[in-house]
Amino acid sequence: MRGFSKAIITGNLTRDPELRSTQSGNNVCSFSVAVNRVYRDTNGEQKEDVSFIDCSAWGKLGETISQYAKKGSGVLVSGRLNQRTWEDKTGNKRSSVEIVVEDFNFVGGGSRESGATSSYDAPAASSDSASTVPDEIPEEIDLSEVPF
Repeated sequence: MRGFSKAIITGNLTRDPELRSTQSGNNVCSFSVAVNRVYRDTNGEQKEDVSFIDCSAWGKLGETISQYAKKGSGVLVSGRLNQRTWEDKTGNKRSSVEIVVEDFNFVGGGSRESGATSSYDAPAASSDSASTVPDEIPEEIDLSEVPF
């Protein structure tokens, strides 16, 4: 059977992306994403767990990330998992798993005063827009009234 790997994560960059070139001239951008998870322990106390996921993006994708993202930027990353193995200086076998980025989106945004960046600015909704969300949603929804 042929294998398949796909990972999708969202979080914040833990450091500025690092862009470098391989000996063959290919650009690769390395960065790490902090992924937070909130849960309740057996005593009902709220806890938070953080995972730090290494990522690499090749070519134009990596160049774009290194140009627009910085430490703290929110990103949604999807790609395949890749395991690397090597021997360290003392001869011990080491390995790591990273996401090889195939697609990404900048998420969050924040205010310009806080220094947050985004790859785009969404157009402001007009006040007479029919797509506004009501303050209250009725208990029962008639699916025949849904326009899609």
